[in-house]
Amino acid sequence: MSRKSLLALALCSVALAPAAVAQTKVAVINTQRAILETAEIKKASADLQAKYKPRQDQLDKLQREIADLQTQLESSAGKLSPAGQADLEAQGQRKQREAQRISEDLQADVDRERNDVLQRAQTRMSEVLKKLADEKGLDIVVDTSAVPFFKLTVELTDDAIKAYDKAYPLK
Repeated sequence: MSRKSLLALALCSVALAPAAVAQTKVAVINTQRAILETAEIKKASADLQAKYKPRQDQLDKLQREIADLQTQLESSAGKLSPAGQADLEAQGQRKQREAQRISEDLQADVDRERNDVLQRAQTRMSEVLKKLADEKGLDIVVDTSAVPFFKLTVELTDDAIKAYDKAYPLK
């Protein structure tokens, strides 16, 4: 090796030595659990259930009516006139279409509202995690789903839930 190469190698070793000595502080978080266990999400979930309960009850009632019509058709097979059987079948089909429409509309409304709430909570949780990492002097916070093993001493999930609830208290 030439004298220049040895000097360059020595300078690189000296320059990289502090980086090798400095340790990166890492913590893990179960982001999904952290978000779902916040007071805000628990309240939003209860609010969603209450808001859409009447429509769910309506759907349940229609499904019972459809089952009753099906039972009526089966129990009166051969006893009904063709017009009576056709009438029951038509009622069942109408109720099935109505139930399908209500079910699809209900699912779309719940999904849209739930996604809005979760997206807002995810953004807020990211802000909370940045502050928490700064407070604890962390360099990296990784989701538990991306880590095959970790010691529980480096998990921040409970701290993140508490910090979130403190930063965004229920009104």
